[in-house]
Amino acid sequence: MTESKDMTEIIDKNLEDIEIQEVLKNGTDLREYALQIDKSIKEAEKNSVADYLKESENISSLHSQIEDCDGILARMESMLLVFQNDLGSISNEIISLQKRSVNMSVQLSNRQALKGPLSSFIEDIVVSETLIFGINNVPVVDKEFMIQLAILNQKLNFVKEQEFKETKACHDVKDILEKLKIKAVAKIRTYILEQIYKFRKPMANYQIPQNAMLKYKFFFEFILSNERNVAQEICNEYIDTLSKVYYSYFKSYASRLDKLKYEEVPTKDDLMGIEDGSKGGFFQKSNLKNKSTIFTIGNRGDVLAQQLEAPIIVPHVQQKTKYSYEALFRSLQYALVDNSCREYLFTTEFFHVKGSHAQELFDRILGRTLSLLVKNVENYVLECYDCLALFLCIQLINRYRWMCHKRAVAALDSYWDSLLGTLTPRLEYILKLNIQSVRDCDPAKLSNKEMGPHYITRRYAEFSAAVLSLSEQFPNEELSNLLLAMQDEVHCFLLKMAAEFPQRIQQLIFLINNYDMVLNILMERTRDNTKEAESFKEQLQARSTEYVEEILSPHFGGLMQFVKEGEQLLESDKKNELANLEKKSLSLVTSFTAGWKQSLEEIHREVLVSFPNLVTGSGLLQMALTNFVQYYHKFVKLLTPNARTQLVNIHVIMVEIKKYKTNY
Repeated sequence: MTESKDMTEIIDKNLEDIEIQEVLKNGTDLREYALQIDKSIKEAEKNSVADYLKESENISSLHSQIEDCDGILARMESMLLVFQNDLGSISNEIISLQKRSVNMSVQLSNRQALKGPLSSFIEDIVVSETLIFGINNVPVVDKEFMIQLAILNQKLNFVKEQEFKETKACHDVKDILEKLKIKAVAKIRTYILEQIYKFRKPMANYQIPQNAMLKYKFFFEFILSNERNVAQEICNEYIDTLSKVYYSYFKSYASRLDKLKYEEVPTKDDLMGIEDGSKGGFFQKSNLKNKSTIFTIGNRGDVLAQQLEAPIIVPHVQQKTKYSYEALFRSLQYALVDNSCREYLFTTEFFHVKGSHAQELFDRILGRTLSLLVKNVENYVLECYDCLALFLCIQLINRYRWMCHKRAVAALDSYWDSLLGTLTPRLEYILKLNIQSVRDCDPAKLSNKEMGPHYITRRYAEFSAAVLSLSEQFPNEELSNLLLAMQDEVHCFLLKMAAEFPQRIQQLIFLINNYDMVLNILMERTRDNTKEAESFKEQLQARSTEYVEEILSPHFGGLMQFVKEGEQLLESDKKNELANLEKKSLSLVTSFTAGWKQSLEEIHREVLVSFPNLVTGSGLLQMALTNFVQYYHKFVKLLTPNARTQLVNIHVIMVEIKKYKTNY
């Protein structure tokens, strides 16, 4: 409203300014203009008064109406004030109701939140008639007893927890729960001890009571949680019973197995370097089916393969059969592995132990038995000279240890270590005795001086091949070093033995036969890239090359010497001196032409007679013939044209050589 008035004043002022400017522009006299304006204002005033007088009645009527309206508005104002007061009181009531609603909502939430724990608390602490009847009257093997026992265990644990929180409600049920616990412990103790006593029956199958105990393993868990003294009593009774049972069983089984052992065993005189029958040793006994069984593996290695997990030997069933020591050792150790793994897994599951506690419990059960078995092995080792038996026992230990680890049982590791600590030093000692026997062997005193494979070489080849092939999965560095030492001694012996033959070709035949036999046995039973095989392969190659020269020399020595001298002259650029040898070359051509066929036949016969291995003999013959052809080619190149015309055509020689080609 004020803004509108101000705007009107501004407009009027602007209009006046415009009129004044207009008057000034027209040159009108300001005094006259002022008088004119004043006159106009007075006339307007008169007219306004007349209009007011004329409208006085209407104005009076309007005034009366305004007063009436003012009265009505006053009454309405009083009514609105009453309404305002009423609304204020209603608003206060709404606020009050709102507060009460919030309080009631909080109370409801609190009660709902309390309802679950309170219901659970009541359910956990209340002892039902079903629980009392189940613990007191239901047999322990009944499924219902197991259910009620679990409920009782839960309530006992709950009450212990609430007592710690000083919950007063616990006092109402503590006595009844204690009585039920005592009753349950008594029934469980009786049942478990009955199962343990079943182990004491002769010829009892341990798995049956153990499986029954595992079925109700919660029984021991309940006793362990609520009555440790009774749990300890049960544990001690189990340990005492099973310890005696296992000790008795393995002592008896080991004793009966010992009666199945071969009566004929190697002695300290049965070593690799000792000749057959020389000192009344193992090899002298004529009733043996195979005198080489000390160093030949034969089917003894089956204990590491198909027999590793074969059924154990039953002494009373197989009392007429005799076994090697490693076969009896396998049967005993496999029985131990089977029983020990089952026992360890049972004790960890039933008695709820693990780690060092499980190991301690296992040692208390089987400690005496393991000590007995270690002592038995120690007694055997004292008089043992069977290196293959000791080696196979060590390999069995490695495989059974690995088997135990696959079954998640490491409890026998200390036992395996004890056995290895007994067997390994003895094996090393016997190997050193064998190495020394080879070193001490005097070829001059040996009765057998044939050029074929020597008995020492055969024994070494059989033994090293057996050890190398069977120890690939579990290699032993010390054993490998001893085998290398044995190999060196065998090499030295072969050289000494070869020196006993007067002719170099006889020495080479002897060496080749022995190297070839060793290499064939090694490559047949081991990998081709073993150190031993590579060593003998190099030796065989070197001796074969030398032998070929020796076998050709008696028949074609002049021709071979001429070729060597001629090549030297050519290398020295002395062709004139080579031409001077024409007379000698003609003599060689004449003698060669006269007897080359017979020479080839004699070489063929001599090679095949010298080498019992036809493949080796054939290979050496082909090698000799190849060298002969090479010498012949070189000889032809060194001859003068005159001498060449008298020489046998190379094609004729090749046709003759093909007659000696074999299919071996």
